[in-house]
Amino acid sequence: MNLIELTAGELVALQEQKKASALEIADAFIAASAAREPKLRSFTLPPDADAVRAAARAVDAKRAKGEALGKLAGVPVAIKDVLCTKGVRTTCSSKMLANFVPPYSAHAVERLIAQDAIPFGKTNMDEFAMGSSTENSAFQQTRNPWDVTRIPGGSSGGSAACVAGCQAPVSLGTDTGGSIRQPAALCGLVGLKPTYGRVSRYGLIAFASSLDQIGPFAHDVRDSALGMVSIAGHDGRDSTSVNEPVPAYTKALDTPIAGLRIGVPKEFFGQGLDPEVEATVRAALKEYEKQGAKLVDVSLPHSPYALAAYYIVAPAEASSNLARFDGMHYGHRTAEKTDLIATYAKSRAEGFGKEVQRRIIIGTYVLSSGYKDAYYVKALKVRRLVKKDFDDAFTKCDVVMGPTTPTAAFKAGEKSDDPLAMYLSDVYTVSCNLAGIPGLSINCGFTKTGLPIGLQLLGAPFAEETLFRAARMYERATDWHTKRPAV
Repeated sequence: MNLIELTAGELVALQEQKKASALEIADAFIAASAAREPKLRSFTLPPDADAVRAAARAVDAKRAKGEALGKLAGVPVAIKDVLCTKGVRTTCSSKMLANFVPPYSAHAVERLIAQDAIPFGKTNMDEFAMGSSTENSAFQQTRNPWDVTRIPGGSSGGSAACVAGCQAPVSLGTDTGGSIRQPAALCGLVGLKPTYGRVSRYGLIAFASSLDQIGPFAHDVRDSALGMVSIAGHDGRDSTSVNEPVPAYTKALDTPIAGLRIGVPKEFFGQGLDPEVEATVRAALKEYEKQGAKLVDVSLPHSPYALAAYYIVAPAEASSNLARFDGMHYGHRTAEKTDLIATYAKSRAEGFGKEVQRRIIIGTYVLSSGYKDAYYVKALKVRRLVKKDFDDAFTKCDVVMGPTTPTAAFKAGEKSDDPLAMYLSDVYTVSCNLAGIPGLSINCGFTKTGLPIGLQLLGAPFAEETLFRAARMYERATDWHTKRPAV
């Protein structure tokens, strides 16, 4: 039995059956993480072995006393380096915050700890969550466990790589335009972007406040549901947090949805979609038909404009959110002694990488006098139309399905010098964030060269339970989720 290849649910069951202790599990992942990190580079801050073992011993002690334990008791959970962790360095993979140690933890991290999960390092990411390949980190480039010459996706590439590479069974990422679902697809995982407001953003260092959401990476749908029920819920510290009861996502997971109607948008199967990806996704849809689901043609007529709208709205919000990092109020300050304006300019030039600078410039431009109506306001109108498209589609179907990404994982460096080509990696994912709806990516097969391919499921607001059940229907009929890369 190889502990590191098991799911979180299996690890919890082993502890309950007294076949493994939390400390034994922790030791297995500490060893695996250390051995595989030089190849994968998943972590900006590797797991603190002493702190992890201390937390594991505390779980074992609670179990020995017969005390109640949380849903993720003894399970190591890696945390994206954009989520604040009290007393533990949080950098956003940026020189700007290289030495920032938060005095508090993010709500999602607090919830995990309350469920007796064990925080397990901080994962690498595109700087300030801006990117689709995790090549924009100020510190290192993360590699895809299925082929280390390729990217793991982004911006949550480290969170995806560490789970796919069996360095941790579960991790947290954030999704602003596909940053959970895209790397989940490229690394062969289940990745969930919840409905906007379902998970508190308190303690999440903001990129684009109206788009960002926190969600889990996992090997299978059950673990994803387990992670989601552990972090979801109302938080008064976040004004956008929705005060609605959280369903018991794992309870009805194995109950198929009778008469499931799957909306298949023609806009997701057009130019730019790799033929091998399309064939694999269509094969997955046929599997659903075998299980009694009905495929329904739907249209999302404004989805071709979603990417352009996203790359106006997101940089505009980033320009505002990142204004505070100026070397005076927060963040890196230049060592060069100069006047006030030059100190601002040099601090930001030294602290921010090229992609962050690019998006700040775009965002400042589209918000500037004379251009706001032409760009930003128009993008907001498109955003509303994208939302209406989904509202109309869900009157005809229960779930919208299509490819998560237009291609499988590309070679490292292949698109580094072409930002527009990189942005197209998000062509199928950004509309979900603009509309504020939930999205889930699951593995539905592999290319001929052994690279994972993702199937994306999109649901109506707060329909995460429907997505989990629909995804589980496919998972029960296939074994893609059981595959592990040879790292």
